[in-house]
Amino acid sequence: MALAAKKATPAKDLTLANQKRLEVARALATNPELLLLDEMMAGLNPAELAQAMELVIRIRDKGITIIMIEHVMKAIMNVCERIMVLHHGEKIAEGTPQEIATSKTVIKVYLGEKAHAGS
Repeated sequence: MALAAKKATPAKDLTLANQKRLEVARALATNPELLLLDEMMAGLNPAELAQAMELVIRIRDKGITIIMIEHVMKAIMNVCERIMVLHHGEKIAEGTPQEIATSKTVIKVYLGEKAHAGS
């Protein structure tokens, strides 16, 4: 749904997904070269998640650099060109989504020793 249809609705009365869209719109109004998105996908249902991912891709395709802090792996793997993985504040991996998905270090840290042993 386009946010314009909700222009008379106070921000506090918008759905979570529309509140997130509004925050992105406010940031884009400054014509940024770089956009930092912090947990934009958190709390969204599958349909809202798909819409949010499309929005991020459209912004990226306009030439705006995006740094995302995100725990929703579906979004990260489908939207990002490069990924940096942190664990306790330390970088443990960096690369393409494919490189991250197959990183033994990332698998060990985030899925545990059993998953690591099976790879």
